[in-house]
Amino acid sequence: MPIKLGGALASRGEEPIGAYCPIERAMAALRTRSAMLVLREAFYGATRFDQFAARAGLTDATTAAQLRELTAVGILEKHPYREPGSRLRHAYVLTEAGADLLPAVFALLQWGNRHDPPPYPPELSHDGCGEPVEIAVRCAAGHAVGVDDLRVTAAGPFGLGDPRDPDPSRRTRG
Repeated sequence: MPIKLGGALASRGEEPIGAYCPIERAMAALRTRSAMLVLREAFYGATRFDQFAARAGLTDATTAAQLRELTAVGILEKHPYREPGSRLRHAYVLTEAGADLLPAVFALLQWGNRHDPPPYPPELSHDGCGEPVEIAVRCAAGHAVGVDDLRVTAAGPFGLGDPRDPDPSRRTRG
């Protein structure tokens, strides 16, 4: 049942992929359960600090840390606003990069509904026609692709340190 590997992934042996892996890089940006809950609430329409904290059931300190981190990595952006007689505050809205996480977030919802369903599982439906929505893996031609039919190819090389490190001398193993 493993995915087929191509390119440098197929020939890397036991070499770790590290920061060359987009999954690892995405998880470095999202990091924690609380970050995913804040992200979920952004998709559910929360924009203000108190909404994120209350809806996600997080402490103010945790909410502040997650909003700061998700903003720093470009998933959320701050928009200033001021209510009459109040100090300047910020609304947090999804960026394009944040909106691109919709399939990943709702794939987790779908997985939870199937494998660990809550008492009242949320349902995804198309607002335009009312039909159920399912997150699925499809190729560009529209074919459903299962794990046995998937190939992941990467150019590599792996095991050379963090590709984001600006000092090229630290990207090679010593």
